[in-house]
Amino acid sequence: MKTRWYTASSLRFPWQVHVFLCFYGAVLPAVGSAESDKVRLKRIPGGGIQPQVRVDAQGQVHLIAFHGEPMNGDIDYFRSSDGGDSFSKPLRVNSHPGSAIAVGNIRGAQMALGKGGRVHVAWNGSGEAEPRGPSGQTPMLYARLNDAGKAFEPEKNVMQFAHGLDGGGSVAADAAGNVYVVWHAGVGAKGENKRRVFIARSRDEGKTFDREKPAWDAATGACGCCGLSAFADPSGNVSILYRSAQASESGAIDNRDMYLLVSTNQGAKFQGKKVGSWQVNQCVMSLSHFTENAKGALAAWESREQVYFAEIDSAGFQVSSPVPAPGLAARRKHPVVARNAAGETCLAWTEGMGWQKGGAVAWQVFDAQGKPTGEKGRADGVPAWSLVAVFARPRGGFTVVY
Repeated sequence: MKTRWYTASSLRFPWQVHVFLCFYGAVLPAVGSAESDKVRLKRIPGGGIQPQVRVDAQGQVHLIAFHGEPMNGDIDYFRSSDGGDSFSKPLRVNSHPGSAIAVGNIRGAQMALGKGGRVHVAWNGSGEAEPRGPSGQTPMLYARLNDAGKAFEPEKNVMQFAHGLDGGGSVAADAAGNVYVVWHAGVGAKGENKRRVFIARSRDEGKTFDREKPAWDAATGACGCCGLSAFADPSGNVSILYRSAQASESGAIDNRDMYLLVSTNQGAKFQGKKVGSWQVNQCVMSLSHFTENAKGALAAWESREQVYFAEIDSAGFQVSSPVPAPGLAARRKHPVVARNAAGETCLAWTEGMGWQKGGAVAWQVFDAQGKPTGEKGRADGVPAWSLVAVFARPRGGFTVVY
């Protein structure tokens, strides 16, 4: 795939059409078939919501999902040894019942695979979560699969001094045993433009964590009700995507841009750059996504109701020109991306979602040169508060979970 790199300042997005469609509530009609030879659809085991999927080096598929009341539910873990055709009985991730939250779509559990394929999970705690965060506030929780791989160890709070947890956190892990839990919060001053991205590091596979610290010194703020994502590539480089919250000349907090942070020394120091612009004076409740790529990571994010994916060269701190989903964008959110061994890419996202409102899943396959193929589709049935996930099947093709 020929890659064209760009600088952050060169990226521009058209906005007039998106504003029109958002105002009038336009929704795209169904496109393509509901399923194809290339792309299969899979419902979340047990009827849950907010799936997260990772595939290990042996081809095993690992999946977590939320079950229960949206304000205080539980996280279950499933494993598949047949490429996602069937899944094991669930293992409960959280030991304290009702400690997870799904309201708002963006605060749910995130998963990473680390040394030896160990599963690591992090999530924003609910109002019933234990242990609590500083001064009894909402905790940032973490749990890992035990050595036997048969149960999850009791969750722990990794948020030691930051406070005001809101938008969803994330977790990354590498083959050397490093684990990173990432979130954004305040440290004293109130306001989205005063928020910081924090990282807590573990050097012993999640047994213990250092006291959290700001990942980057730049005063970009962080969109209060937007999630972020973290990823450790095969070389151990750590990447973070988050949405800023900066005031413009008018004084309004309306610069909600996407920023990429990259560390090439196991999270000790990050460098950052803006990779997407969005001027809007409201919280957009957005998410981003990472998956593995030959040069580091493959990332997906949204901007102005459109979804994009791009290649991240972690070592060189470069981002390729973002590739949008084809067609007229209308209420596209929560993108996820996967790439198979043939170099094909599947971008999947939701459409028509809203507060307490479900919608549809849509997807598009791109060839090894980054061009859209005829493999695309859309299907109704994404529940309220849910998301979608996608993974490349070990024997070819993709599976979209919703």
